Amino acid sequence: CITSSTSSAKAAASHIVVDIDRDAINKNQDQNDVHDNAMHSSCNFSDALSAHGSKSTFELMTAIGVFSSCRLPFLIQNAEYFLGLSYKILGPSITNAVMKHTFFRHFCAGEDRHDMKPVIEMLRKNNIGPILDYAAENDSADSSETADLHGIFSQPPFNQPARVYDYKSEEECDRHVSIFQECIHSVHDVSPVGFAALKVTALGNPELLERMSTMIVEVKNLFAKFQPEGGPGGLISREQFAQCYQQHFHVDENQLTELIESLDPNNTGVVDFISFAAMLTPYNLPNFTFKCKSIGPLARVTPSSDEIDLMKRMSERLHTLATDAALNGTRLLIDAEHQKYQPAIDNLVVELQKKFNAKDKTDRPIIFNTYQCYLKDTIERVEMDIKRSERYSFHLGAKLVRGAYMEHERERSNKLKYPCPIHDTAEDTHQCYDEVVEYLMRYRWQHGPGTEIMIATHNQTSIEKAVVLMNQLGLPPRDQSVYFAQLFGMRDNLSFPLGSQGYNVFKYLPYGKVEEVMPYLLRRAVENGTVLGDTVSELDLLKEALYKRVFG
Repeated sequence: CITSSTSSAKAAASHIVVDIDRDAINKNQDQNDVHDNAMHSSCNFSDALSAHGSKSTFELMTAIGVFSSCRLPFLIQNAEYFLGLSYKILGPSITNAVMKHTFFRHFCAGEDRHDMKPVIEMLRKNNIGPILDYAAENDSADSSETADLHGIFSQPPFNQPARVYDYKSEEECDRHVSIFQECIHSVHDVSPVGFAALKVTALGNPELLERMSTMIVEVKNLFAKFQPEGGPGGLISREQFAQCYQQHFHVDENQLTELIESLDPNNTGVVDFISFAAMLTPYNLPNFTFKCKSIGPLARVTPSSDEIDLMKRMSERLHTLATDAALNGTRLLIDAEHQKYQPAIDNLVVELQKKFNAKDKTDRPIIFNTYQCYLKDTIERVEMDIKRSERYSFHLGAKLVRGAYMEHERERSNKLKYPCPIHDTAEDTHQCYDEVVEYLMRYRWQHGPGTEIMIATHNQTSIEKAVVLMNQLGLPPRDQSVYFAQLFGMRDNLSFPLGSQGYNVFKYLPYGKVEEVMPYLLRRAVENGTVLGDTVSELDLLKEALYKRVFG
C-alpha cells in the first residue's frame, strides 16, 4: 500500500527485539580466549586415539586416502570431469562400486535404514546420536547415471549439508513427503533420541517461497513506516496506529476499533509487531490489501487465490511430516536455505512450533529451526523468535550453523544491487555465532528447561567456548538443552571426545543410493580441500592413529 525501502525494514527488524544483556556477553567473551577455553574444557580435541580409536585399520586407511585426495587441488577442481569420464570408460557399476568403498563409505552412513545400522550402533557405543538426512539430490538422473553435476561447487557449505531441490510438480512434492516420512520412520527404528532433517524447498515451489518471503518483508516495511521516529522499538501507540492505518486503508471507525482491540486484547495501549505480523499473514493478506487507498509494494505482492491454495498445500505437507515425527518420537530439523526463501521458511516453522512445540502438549521442542550466523540479522531473528515463543507459549528449538550459501548470497546481492546480507568478515561471523550461542544458553539458564540449542559447528573454538559457558552456568554435559553436531566423516576429533565426556553429541548422517548422493559427496571433497589447512587437521590425526595402531 505504501512505498517502502529496505532500510526501513532493517530499522523495524533492529528495533523489534527482546532485551539482551550484551555487556555480560561481551565481558564473558573477553574473559575467555582460546587458551582459557582449552584449559577449562575437559575434552582433548587433539587426541588421535580418542578421535579415531574406534575405527578399524581398513577404515583408517580409507579415511587417509580420502583426505589425501582432498588435498590435491587439481583432482578436486576437476572432480566433476573425472567422475563423468569414469562413468563413460568404466561404466556406472564399477564407478559406483569404487565410490561406495571410498568417499561414500567415509561421508555417508549407508544406502538405507538397514545399511545404516552398523554405523549408528558404532556411534551409539561412543555416546553419539544420529541425525538422518536423505541426501539424494539428483531426482532426474537418466538411465546412464551420468546426470549433470555442473554448478554444485558454487555453494560449498561451512558445516551443514546444502542442497536445492528443483521444483517439477505438486505430485513431485507429494513424493518428497513420502521420502521424508521414510526418513522419520528410519530414525524411529534405529534410535530413540535421533533427529530427521528436511528442506522446505522439497515441499513446494521455491518461486512461491520467494514470493511469500517478499510479502513478509513488505509487512515489516509497513510496520516500520507506521513507527514514529525515535519511538519504542517494535511498538506503536494505539493512536499512532489508527492514524497511520487510516492514511493507507479504507476503514470505518467501528472496523478500526475492532481491529485495534484484536491487536491489543489486553488494553496495553500499544500495538506490537508480533500481533501485526500475525494479522497480515500471506494467507489473509488479500483481506486487507483490497482496502488499500493506492497500489504500493504490499498490494503488488498480494497472492492470488491459486497461490494461497499452493501455500496451504505446502504448509499441509509440513504439518503431515511434523505429525508423523511427533507420533514416532522423532524431532525435525528444518534446514536453512537461500535468504530469498528464509522469511517464508521461518514463517512456516513458527506455524509448526506453535502447534507441535506447545508447552501444554510437550515438555521439549519437536521442531527446530536453523539460523545461519553469517547473516547480519541473525541475533535479531533469534530474539524475535524467543519473544514469539513466550507470546504463544511454545518451546524454541534452534540449530545454529555458520552458513551454507555464502557465495550465492554475495553474487545475488551484487547482481541485484542491494546490501549484502552476509557479514563482511569471517571474524564477524565467528563473533555472531558465539554471541547467539551464549544468548540462547543464558536464556535457558534463566528460564529453565524448554529452549534447546544445537551447536552445529566444526569450529573448535566455538565448541570450547560453549563447553566453558556450560560449566560456568552449571549446565551438566547431559543437560537436555544443549547439543553438539558435526557431519559424519568430518571432525571426529570434536565429536568423539565430547561424547566420551558425556555431552549430547550428534552426527549428521546422509544416506541414499550412491549415484543419488554424488553431488553431496563432491561437495564434501571440495569442503575438505579448503579446511585441511587447520592447525590440527583430520589427516594428521588419522595418520597418528594408524601409526599407533601398527607400531603400538
